[in-house]
Amino acid sequence: MRNGYIYLVVIVSGASVLALEILGTRILGPFYGVSLFLWSALITVTLAALSLGYAIGGRWADAGPRVRRLSVLLLLAGLWVVVVPWLSRPVLVVAAPFGLRLAVLVAATILFFPPLTLLGMVSPYAIRLKASGIDVVGRTAGNLYAVSTVASVGAALLVGFFLIPKVGVVRLTLGTGIVLIGTSLVGFAGGEKRYLRVFLAVLTVVAVVSACAFLPAGHRAGEGVVAVEESSYGEVRVVDKDGLRYLLIDGGIHTVIDSQTPSSQFGYVNVLGIAKRYFERPGKMLLVGLGGGALVKDYSRDGWTVAAVEIDPVVTRVAREHFGLQPQEAAVHHADDRRFLSTSAESFDLIIVDAFGSGSIPFQLVTREAFEIASSRLSKDGILALNVQSMGWHGIIVRSLAATLACSFNEVLALPIVEPPNAAGNVVLLAASRPLGLADEPGVPIDRLTPEYDQFHAWENRFEPDTRGAPILTDDLNPSDLWGEAVNLAVRKEGHEFFGKSGMDW
Repeated sequence: MRNGYIYLVVIVSGASVLALEILGTRILGPFYGVSLFLWSALITVTLAALSLGYAIGGRWADAGPRVRRLSVLLLLAGLWVVVVPWLSRPVLVVAAPFGLRLAVLVAATILFFPPLTLLGMVSPYAIRLKASGIDVVGRTAGNLYAVSTVASVGAALLVGFFLIPKVGVVRLTLGTGIVLIGTSLVGFAGGEKRYLRVFLAVLTVVAVVSACAFLPAGHRAGEGVVAVEESSYGEVRVVDKDGLRYLLIDGGIHTVIDSQTPSSQFGYVNVLGIAKRYFERPGKMLLVGLGGGALVKDYSRDGWTVAAVEIDPVVTRVAREHFGLQPQEAAVHHADDRRFLSTSAESFDLIIVDAFGSGSIPFQLVTREAFEIASSRLSKDGILALNVQSMGWHGIIVRSLAATLACSFNEVLALPIVEPPNAAGNVVLLAASRPLGLADEPGVPIDRLTPEYDQFHAWENRFEPDTRGAPILTDDLNPSDLWGEAVNLAVRKEGHEFFGKSGMDW
């Protein structure tokens, strides 16, 4: 019984460590975005907590090893984990003023450092209990660490590949806590009668938490939330507010439509329509990043043959169920964007890259190598268009992307959308090996609140980005994640204030 329980504790604690690390990206991601900073913060907190736990656990074991103490460690860790879903929002709100990097680190520390430290204490304590003599300490330590690591590997695969999309983040977080508490109860149940009260009290907590865990997700959703989906790639959320419908992916706005018409209310979608003016007749367009399908609808309506590459099938399903995307409007390929471009033999007149959101830039899509691949998939007079978010019209992101595009294209033109020019917002970049002047320029619209005005404004303010001193992005060196930090912070702050609880609560 004793040895079996020690192995059970090591397996459960090892699996829980990796489960919490992966779940952390989904708990914090909708608020901060899943970025290099988020992963770095979670890995830092995990390693720091485990290091402290190893040190404390070793000293605690030498002071008097008892099996029941392992149960206490799991009980405390489990109780902390089950309150994380309710604790997360207050922590995120408190940490928000610290700036993106520090806020992510502070939130990750408060939410995950305590339980991970407790779980880190398990291994050295278990080794002290299991080793029967000094001559077998090495073998005992090796066996227990091997078992713990195998459990971690299994948990990483199970949580990341299967459970998050099927079960959801809240229920899976609560489930992790419940497993920890349940394992601790096994230890308490085998002890003396005085621990029976503890056993019954904790069992009551487990029952209450279990009931909460299996409530329909909609009961906890914020006002206006139409749908929340957990996919293998991120949280996909549909929110209705003030007559508009929004598609949020990991908390970043990707599509805005009028709930009634449903026409796009995103200025950059209208501006990307300028690309049609370069062609005498409708051609073939490839959209990289489907979102809610607003661009697909715009081009399909004007007779273009549209294909779209979207890595996340859940996004496609949400676009069809909640944003009116029709199967005949585009052939949607579920694949990695760059891999699709690399392997496809098809040629396109226009490629639009619209895979950016809230300052988050898929770095693999904006390198010299990626643009060379895209260029090879364009027809002779084809055009590549990018929608990017920048801190101002002339931000380093715009200038560096233009310099990188210039390695594969003869001309690069920027069409700004946001006002004033130093604010965070969208800029559309056009790149081609043909002149980018227009014979049919957008005219002056009568009404400022029209798609025509967005095109007129962007064209009137068009410019060739100043690429002097701007670094060329490559697969080897690409600091675009760092440059997106300021945009991410500005856009998400505005989004948090606008959506409130609807934009992030489960």
